[in-house]
Amino acid sequence: MNSISSGKIEKFSQDFVPTEYLADKTNPYFIRNRQHDTTRYRKLTSKEIEILVKNNNSAENWDKIFVTKNFTPTLVRNCEFWGLVRMGDLTPGYLEYHKLRLPIGLHNSTIISCDLGDNVVVRNVRYLSHFIIGNHCILFNLDEMITVDNAKFGNGIVKEGETEEVRIWIELANENGNRAVLPFAGMLPADAYLWSRNRADKSLQQRFIELTDKSGDTRRGFYGLVGDHCVIKNSRIIKNVNFGSHCYVKGANKLKNLTIQSSTEEPTQIGEGVELVNGIIGYGNRIFYGVKAVRFVTGRNVQLKYGARLLNSFLGDNSTISCCEVLNNLIFPFHEQHHNNSFLIASTVQGQANIAAGATIGSNHNSRAPDGEIIAKRGFWPGLCSNFKHNSIFAPFALIAKGTYYAELNIRLPFTLISPGDKTDEINLYPGYWFKHNMYALARNSWKFKNRDKRIIKEQHIETDYLAPDTVESMFEGTEILLQAIQKAANKKLSVGEIIQNQSELDAGLKVVLNDALYHGKALIIKPAQGIALYRMMIEFYGGRALFEFLDKSFTENSENLSAALKRLRSSLEHPINEWDNLGGQIIPKQEIRRLIEDIKSGQLKSWEDIHARYDECWERYPKQKFSHAVHSLLRLYGLQAEAMDSSFVRDILSKVKATSKFLLDGAFKSREKDYTNPFRQATYENREEMEAVLGTTDSNSFLIDFRNEMTKMQNKIDEILSQF
Repeated sequence: MNSISSGKIEKFSQDFVPTEYLADKTNPYFIRNRQHDTTRYRKLTSKEIEILVKNNNSAENWDKIFVTKNFTPTLVRNCEFWGLVRMGDLTPGYLEYHKLRLPIGLHNSTIISCDLGDNVVVRNVRYLSHFIIGNHCILFNLDEMITVDNAKFGNGIVKEGETEEVRIWIELANENGNRAVLPFAGMLPADAYLWSRNRADKSLQQRFIELTDKSGDTRRGFYGLVGDHCVIKNSRIIKNVNFGSHCYVKGANKLKNLTIQSSTEEPTQIGEGVELVNGIIGYGNRIFYGVKAVRFVTGRNVQLKYGARLLNSFLGDNSTISCCEVLNNLIFPFHEQHHNNSFLIASTVQGQANIAAGATIGSNHNSRAPDGEIIAKRGFWPGLCSNFKHNSIFAPFALIAKGTYYAELNIRLPFTLISPGDKTDEINLYPGYWFKHNMYALARNSWKFKNRDKRIIKEQHIETDYLAPDTVESMFEGTEILLQAIQKAANKKLSVGEIIQNQSELDAGLKVVLNDALYHGKALIIKPAQGIALYRMMIEFYGGRALFEFLDKSFTENSENLSAALKRLRSSLEHPINEWDNLGGQIIPKQEIRRLIEDIKSGQLKSWEDIHARYDECWERYPKQKFSHAVHSLLRLYGLQAEAMDSSFVRDILSKVKATSKFLLDGAFKSREKDYTNPFRQATYENREEMEAVLGTTDSNSFLIDFRNEMTKMQNKIDEILSQF
């Protein structure tokens, strides 16, 4: 049983840090004094003490109360002071936030061993202990706000005298805990991904622990920090929390062992009824309305709301989760998950995903132990009430129709619609579906990701284009899978050219089924020949677009002719890179990731800051790498070398880029126009005018306007380039 101990009142404010763990045995305030400027304080005058006592204030020892030059004692009323308390300037006035006005000063509060900044409001704080409060802060109606000597503020470190058992691990991606990582302030999705994978590399895993320990401080005695211009009001229990500047907390039930990152440019808000324990909260977060989060990290510009439950998870930048339960997940940036009946467990979701209502992704009962995993590459869109069996993996931009998938999935065809088959051991796969029937959503996603990226500082780099090295390589793989499947079904050798030329006949006449390759059962491929044609068209567009942008810049900025431009293009191409990985949203060549890992293990990268700097270096190289990859993809598609890029080749490719841009533009408009032409969609409106008043029109759709302008501009510039041939 827990027991209540007792002690002498003379010891009440002493021994915050046990003597054996003092950083300086002669100065119990050694660490505290390094967290805060102590040079500006003076002792109280006898007149000031007299005024304070008259205003019903008491102190354990008035000699331990220090103030600054502009201290007005009449602004302190009905307070208890214990231990060493230092107060900044207090001048008559008030602070206001969201129409709440409160007089500057300290009222009706118990304050133990704290440093208070200039012109603060501390009112009705029943117990405030061992905090350093910044300037112009409001603390109003708080039950308990305390820091203890071994506080870690959400970081996965251990303090002096503690055992390994007290470390806070976040059990990502697998419920069995064997992909767990240690959280630290500043942790990126890329860090969590590197750490949660590579589990067989013991030396790397040990280095990650060492780097995390190095990022913290094992000494005891750090005070909780409240940055300048923070507002914390109407909350109950706050323990071992660091608040960044301009943080706003209202109505929280419990905040414990947290670092809440916040700044002037990216303020974080914590709202009503939340309970947050053992976490690192990113800049610019909005967490409110009954959220429960335990053992977690959130990136920048994250929203958690409406009763969301986040446990043992990392939620990447620019993501929103509301209502749902999310357990043991590593989630990359731009993740959307709403509706109370959604459930996500033991998954690595690589960003730009949208989890629909009723999607049951995860279960404790898929094997004899809770150790299943799902990996979903970027663009993962499971439909309403779809549910899956672990272990499964999904290629980029998998769109899954409503249904129960009774067996494991190994979807290696990107941009595919997946739907249940007629029998429980069957599924249907429609490769390239996005390009043919859902272009509006695909193009709009890339557009909205850029518009919704509210981060001021972009530490985690994010590739938002649906055509990038990772997706293009996946289309190359998908093309090979479809080619072999068609040849097997036709029982003869067919070239890609023959398949594309006869795609209608082949798609109508062949039944292409893959057994136990993409599904632990039968996978029927719908229109596989069309899938090859669509993959090749989009790879061609990806490479041709890069070629167009290069030539456009060469002609307009460098005033080069075609011959000179192509010569410079060939010389600028880097060696082909065909293996890439998604590191928290940043697409990086696998060879660079392997080099990064070796440099971590060797000690060349000595801190997480060094690793983040390496990410930055990779991002600086990425545009040139992506350009080279695009051009090499184009050459690879046609089986050519760079020397074969002559005027005839360029003319042909640019003409195809122009045609594809029109196809994509028309597809975006047509897929959106379905919402207006479907008679069932129109049924709830009295007439067309009312429907357009509610839905708007395609002509007023801001995305479609931007997309049309972009495509039209490209088409016109291609015409200008072609006119010079």
